[in-house]
Amino acid sequence: MPKAKGKSRRQKYSYNLNRKRLYRSARRRAAPRIACSHIRHAWDPTKSVAQNLAEMGLAEDPNKAVPIPKKKLLGMEVESSGREQGKKIVRKPYVVNEMEYEASLPEKKSNTLSRDLIDYVRYMIQNHGENYKEMALDEKNYYQDTPKQIKRKINVYKNFYPEEYKDFIASLKQEKMDVQ
Repeated sequence: MPKAKGKSRRQKYSYNLNRKRLYRSARRRAAPRIACSHIRHAWDPTKSVAQNLAEMGLAEDPNKAVPIPKKKLLGMEVESSGREQGKKIVRKPYVVNEMEYEASLPEKKSNTLSRDLIDYVRYMIQNHGENYKEMALDEKNYYQDTPKQIKRKINVYKNFYPEEYKDFIASLKQEKMDVQ
C-alpha cells in the first residue's frame, strides 16, 4: 500500500514541550493501579513501597513480618540473634481499621442460576413431580439431559434457592388440593 504524501518526512524536535513533566506524567500513568481503595487513597507517590506500607501498618514482606521459628537441635540451644526490630510507627492506622471493617462484613452471595435453568427446573417439577425418567422424555428437554443430569440440576436449584423451592412445592400441593 502506498504511504500518505506528508508522512515520510523526519520528526522535528518540539521546543515547546516540557520533557521532564511529560516523563513524570507518563511514569505516573504507567504505575499499576492499586485495587484496594483504602490503600490507594492513603498512598504517597513520593515514597517507596516499603515506606508507604510501613506507614499504613502493613507488611511489605510476609516472611519478615511472621518469621518461621528455627527448630532446636537435639539438646543444643540455637542462639537467637540479638537484633530485635523495634516497633515501627504507624502513621495511617485508619487504613488497617477500614480494611478490617470491610473484611468483617458478611459476603454477599453473587453467584446465581440463569433464568432459563430456573424456568426449566420449575417446568419439569410442575409437570412431572419427582419422576426423572418422564422428565428426560419431555419435549422441553432440549439438551437431551439424562434423568441423573436433570436430578442434579434440580438439586442445584434446591441448594441455591431453598426457600423459593419450598414455597414452589407448597404452592403445587395447594393447587393439587384445589383441583381435587
